[in-house]
Amino acid sequence: MEVILPLLVGFGVAFSTTLLPGLLNMTAAKISLLEGRRNALIFAVGAAIVVLLQSYIAVTFAKLINRRPDIVDTLEEIGVLIFFVLTIYFLLIAKKKKPKAADAVVKVRSKTGNFFLGMALSALNFFPIPFYVFLSISLSAVKIFFFTNFYICFFVTGAMGGAFLVFYLYIAFFKKFQHKTEFFMRNVNYLIGSITGIVAIVTLLKIWKNHY
Repeated sequence: MEVILPLLVGFGVAFSTTLLPGLLNMTAAKISLLEGRRNALIFAVGAAIVVLLQSYIAVTFAKLINRRPDIVDTLEEIGVLIFFVLTIYFLLIAKKKKPKAADAVVKVRSKTGNFFLGMALSALNFFPIPFYVFLSISLSAVKIFFFTNFYICFFVTGAMGGAFLVFYLYIAFFKKFQHKTEFFMRNVNYLIGSITGIVAIVTLLKIWKNHY
């Protein structure tokens, strides 16, 4: 159980937050269509490795911050606000937008270097770092995550696995289900919005309990 919990948490977080059609997912799908599944998987491996590095940097930074209760309290309050904003966005705003797959895809000019292309495009997305900082602190507050080397190692491994699975699903099934992208987008927003809402509520209850 000690191994499964951080793996599942990291996997679940990365999987749910990567499901939305975006630059990495659509590029992986495009490479699969133009160059074959093997090249697309190489791209996905590069992108997933960066997810591992980003989550590790974020959680390590959060571990240092966690030693300062005053900073943790402030970040928990900021995190609650951010997660509530994300919940409102995914449940009420994002579902109204119609994804345009063609606009989200980067033209791949070469069959070589897909691994580094995946790393480069993934590295351009800085949002996961502050997200994982706030999330790990919030999960630590409710005893779901612990800042030990053991937990961090399996958490970031799970995050890499979750991201890679999403990339693989886009690679394997995008062509078959691309006409259902709008339905997929709408329901994924509900899923992510529910997760961020739960995290926000649990963290808010913890803050209220500590102060009142």
